[in-house]
Amino acid sequence: LQLQFMVSRHSNSGVKMMRIYEIQILDSYGKRRAGKQDCGAVYDEDAPLVNAARRPGQWQTLWIDFRAPRFDAAGKKTANARFVKVVLNGRVVQRNVEIAHGTNVSRHAPEHATGQIYLQGDHGPVAFRDLKITPLN
Repeated sequence: LQLQFMVSRHSNSGVKMMRIYEIQILDSYGKRRAGKQDCGAVYDEDAPLVNAARRPGQWQTLWIDFRAPRFDAAGKKTANARFVKVVLNGRVVQRNVEIAHGTNVSRHAPEHATGQIYLQGDHGPVAFRDLKITPLN
């Protein structure tokens, strides 16, 4: 998934793969050390490797290489979901992060082999553009 986003000062949003695995979007510009709820984090699970957030009001780029959980023919999960790589504004912020469950409020949500992409937009102004989805085998 590739997209661009823009947030205003103090805005908070996210991109949820399969509606339950979230990469956080937040006004984190200028923070010395980004935490598990800052821009580029696997929300509440894994802090970004670096703070790559730009100033509020600027367009930012986000590239998410995500692998869905895998299931056998009987429906038993055989592999957890994984953020293979997440790049924010040209900098790698997540690499090979395995997720055994949904993030935050989706922690106990049922997992599936396929699902929708959800763009969150309920915690302050956020804009999205240039969304590109490329399925990988």
